[in-house]
Amino acid sequence: MTLVDPLSSLARARASVLRTSTAERVADAVREEVVEGRLRPGARLPEQTLCDALGVSRNTVREALSQLVNERVLAREPNRGVFVAQPDAAAVRDVYRVRRLVETAAVREGEAWGPAAVARVRAAVDEGRAAARKADWDGVASANQHFHRALVAMGGSPRLDQQMKLLLAEMRLVFHRMSEVREFHEPYLDRNDTICVLLEAGERAAAADEVRRYLSDAESQILEAYARL
Repeated sequence: MTLVDPLSSLARARASVLRTSTAERVADAVREEVVEGRLRPGARLPEQTLCDALGVSRNTVREALSQLVNERVLAREPNRGVFVAQPDAAAVRDVYRVRRLVETAAVREGEAWGPAAVARVRAAVDEGRAAARKADWDGVASANQHFHRALVAMGGSPRLDQQMKLLLAEMRLVFHRMSEVREFHEPYLDRNDTICVLLEAGERAAAADEVRRYLSDAESQILEAYARL
């Protein structure tokens, strides 16, 4: 694995990191690279390389990496360094357990629900379909992340939004282990649209029920794929 491509996008985050020069900002920048699929499972993250890319001190990078290790986005291997994590089946089950609680509640009862929130969901659906038309399946995966982030944003809670960032980072690492990327993601384009149509009609309870079924089906599909690895 190399960091050539991720480093170019990490460098774009340098300005925001330098505004605060905090480990939290560095952790956010690295985590976002994972969420967007530019940092993949098993990729090594050399401290000095990250320092150079983001323009921060080694101590700041170490603190950020330790935070991401605690979040299970990264893994530290003795005498080898820090690597992007490779979630196992137990992690998949736990992530989906949390997602069913958080996403369904945000859709059913979230206080930020309204036309603007639903429009963000629709934008993510349209983004996914546009990527599929170009056969950009990594783009479809990213749009799917944006879709689920928009669902949780209906909760109106910055704390939930932050928790969702952590969950989506783990999920993107899980998706990288799916050998048939198109076959996995393509059917969910229609399911995303179904949920969006229900929200546009104001049928929040029905949308929440569909989200729960959707997540349970996705979990089963992923665990079946893990069993074949």
